[in-house]
Amino acid sequence: MRLSLKSALIVLSLFLLSGILLGQNLVFKNHEAVKLPDIQEGDIIFQISVSDFSTAIQLATHSKYSHCGIIFKRTDGWYVYEALQPVRYTPIRQWIARGKKDHFVIKRLKNANTVLTPDVIARMKEAGEKYNGKDYDPYFGWSDQRIYCSELVWKIYHEVTGLEIGRLQTLRSFDLSSPQVKKQMEIIYQGNIPYDEPIISPVAMFESPLLTEVN
Repeated sequence: MRLSLKSALIVLSLFLLSGILLGQNLVFKNHEAVKLPDIQEGDIIFQISVSDFSTAIQLATHSKYSHCGIIFKRTDGWYVYEALQPVRYTPIRQWIARGKKDHFVIKRLKNANTVLTPDVIARMKEAGEKYNGKDYDPYFGWSDQRIYCSELVWKIYHEVTGLEIGRLQTLRSFDLSSPQVKKQMEIIYQGNIPYDEPIISPVAMFESPLLTEVN
């Protein structure tokens, strides 16, 4: 039996509303509602940002993923705690929609069930609060004055659990040869490049053997 347009709209509205009531577990991907994986607090989510700066990160790190954040649940649903401008909580559906073609990958600590207890998650949120509202760090410095995306996630995990999600590198260890990378580095550093600054890249976290992909 075919539904009238009015009936179809009502059904769609109820379908979307149910997703909101279930904790924002529905996202739009290519204009279709898609259910999120069975996410947990502390999961790390990766995406491809859309900007010249993001392209430079991809080229320098040889990875398509240029942005990441940590998933936490708040009273009104799921959020990504991220270092953008400024550091902030972003509703997960809004965060996903901001990435290239709505693509995202979620990774989880392999022993999350034993490590990420409710008490640990609470302490991770508390540890992250000192960064909330801080400016994004395009210089990729290791101080806490400004914060970039993977640095935020890495420091929260390390402070509370002692784990290092991804290996720290120096700026000189990345591929800085492409014209796009050179252009962004000139804009950022204006000739004073801190080659030995410790850096944690999104791809180093993405490839960490401590994590497993959430399907």
